[in-house]
Amino acid sequence: MSLEGQPPVVELRDVDKRFGDGPPILEKVSFAAERGDFITLIGPSGCGKSTILKLIAGLIPVSAGRIVVDGMPPSGALERLAFVFQEPTLLPWLSVARNVEVPLRLQGAAAAGRAQVVGQALALVRLEDRRDYYPRQLSGGQKMRVSLARALSVEPRILLLDEPFAALDEITRNHLNEELLAIRQQLAWTAFFVTHSVAEAVFLSNRILVMSANPGRVHDELAVGLPYPRTEETRESQEYQRLVGEVSRILRAVEELKP
Repeated sequence: MSLEGQPPVVELRDVDKRFGDGPPILEKVSFAAERGDFITLIGPSGCGKSTILKLIAGLIPVSAGRIVVDGMPPSGALERLAFVFQEPTLLPWLSVARNVEVPLRLQGAAAAGRAQVVGQALALVRLEDRRDYYPRQLSGGQKMRVSLARALSVEPRILLLDEPFAALDEITRNHLNEELLAIRQQLAWTAFFVTHSVAEAVFLSNRILVMSANPGRVHDELAVGLPYPRTEETRESQEYQRLVGEVSRILRAVEELKP
């Protein structure tokens, strides 16, 4: 889905990260994302997957190297980004609609404009009929839909998702994976997704970066050529199963590199 001749939407160049005097978390990490990519980061715990998302978002600084987001440092690209965390982090005293509205209020958007955007975001995640509910009245999957709607309300060009479906059962996770891709087809943002699930990584991505640990590095990259849109039939295809097997073998090899 990238456009020829355009610079990468995100580029990491020889990025290192360490906290204080501790050991390096990341070392010499380099990759570039074209507009419209769906890139999944997968690898053992402690390899720096979530740290990479935080660096792209400008939540923490690099120790060495450089990150460019839409032609500028991450600190200058905050309005282009949205983050979806593993926990929905909804405010329990606010309704669904009010939770989705939070970033728009912080931006100072007018009330009429906020109402329209909230309605559109809830329609995307199929929760229009839950707009007046409170988080305690929602299932785990519905809470994650609200979290996603809140992120989409700011119309991001880049969506960062840190294991957003990890706590959900497999059936709910599969449904949300399909819905996430359907929304992406409409809005065409670039996605960076962290997961420990090989099946999820293959289903969602057009590129998978396999990380090794101690310190975190990009060990391997795989292109996923499965056509979009992806459905339950995708999961039953031979190519999908082959890719799941290939990524699993690479991950086993990465585990064997551990000291």
